[in-house]
Amino acid sequence: MKIFRRAILLLFILVSFGVNAQGTIKTMVYNILDFPSAWPNNRAQILRDILNEYQPDIFMVCELQSEYGANLILDISLNSTGNNYRMAPFEPSQSGDPDHQQLVFYRKGIFTLENWEVIPTSVRDINYYQLKLSTADQETDPVYFEIFVTHLKSSPGTANKQLRLEMVQHFTSKLQTMDPHSYVLFAGDLNLYTHTEPAYQELFNVSNNIVMADPLDRPGSWHDNPEFQDIHSQSTRISSGPFGAGAGGGLDDRFDFILISQNMLSDPKLKYIPETYKSFGNNGNCFDNSINSPDCDGDFGQTLRNNLYNMSDHLPIVMDVETNKEIVLSGEDFALDKSIILESTIVVEKLNFRLGSNVSEKITFQIYNTIGQRLMEQNSENHQYFSIDISQLSNGIYYIKSNLPNAPAIKFLKTTW
Repeated sequence: MKIFRRAILLLFILVSFGVNAQGTIKTMVYNILDFPSAWPNNRAQILRDILNEYQPDIFMVCELQSEYGANLILDISLNSTGNNYRMAPFEPSQSGDPDHQQLVFYRKGIFTLENWEVIPTSVRDINYYQLKLSTADQETDPVYFEIFVTHLKSSPGTANKQLRLEMVQHFTSKLQTMDPHSYVLFAGDLNLYTHTEPAYQELFNVSNNIVMADPLDRPGSWHDNPEFQDIHSQSTRISSGPFGAGAGGGLDDRFDFILISQNMLSDPKLKYIPETYKSFGNNGNCFDNSINSPDCDGDFGQTLRNNLYNMSDHLPIVMDVETNKEIVLSGEDFALDKSIILESTIVVEKLNFRLGSNVSEKITFQIYNTIGQRLMEQNSENHQYFSIDISQLSNGIYYIKSNLPNAPAIKFLKTTW
């Protein structure tokens, strides 16, 4: 029986690791609140620390004020230890809000930017980006990710609901011109209060050329409702007074969303991974409270929640998708693929590994769980062989990653046999 259990576990491991080898793509959307002018003035560094906790492959932002701010994010928040990310061209607003733009940043070893477009509305632009996945068969069977980033009209009231609907209709009109089998992501600060709002319903209208889906599938009246406290994303602060910008009132609204085309619920080419959609930093116990309150403790730790509190009045939304395609890294990425060499990917107490021959400098290692939370960190101290005690971790799948540019995360299984 023991041998049989091990065989079943080994089969699970092989299947699990094989899927990951094909490719997991981590996405994040974040309203970064009047960036970079809002207080405090070191928010590029604060954002860097937040992003290091999750390490998105696609990073989408709202409330970006300028190209200068975009370059701060690229150079300080994303590329401080390497040259892993690129950004789409910064396009000044073509709509009624000149101070707030949207933009996407992407990991250059996984994607190439094929196309982009600004869709003006009466309130704010909707920004469209087409990313091509770097796959082994991209010349014969390319996979395109059609990404729309937006910031719908804020505030309750009939007039504002109508403006949100009109903005969404610009998006659904664009969908009419696209291949109905496209893989579409619609993300941003949607400022929605309930699933019955016309703008939300328009996204799921079955007569649309491409029908969207909400990965959480939790309809209801989200505003000021403790039943939905685990998915609320605004406000991270009881009071906005110390910051001079943003909203207060504590965490009681689901304003921020990542929505996907329905085919991404089941199509293995590009598929949503269940249970990976999170309001990043929300432990589900912070209703009407500031995100950094000690009462809001849990899997998302105090340091991260302090950074989220200082960064913005919104929380990021994160979501993972997977592909059954073989992702082909660029030459630079591939060269660093063996920077960490594990003794075994099945670990009981000690995670033993060595550095590849292409690594000479002192580096840092982090261990993450499957939702992107950093659990452990250790410096190399110029050694080549390492043994990390992980006996205190629960059984399950984890990742080890170094801070080397473009170094991939390596999956391993913690078990008791």
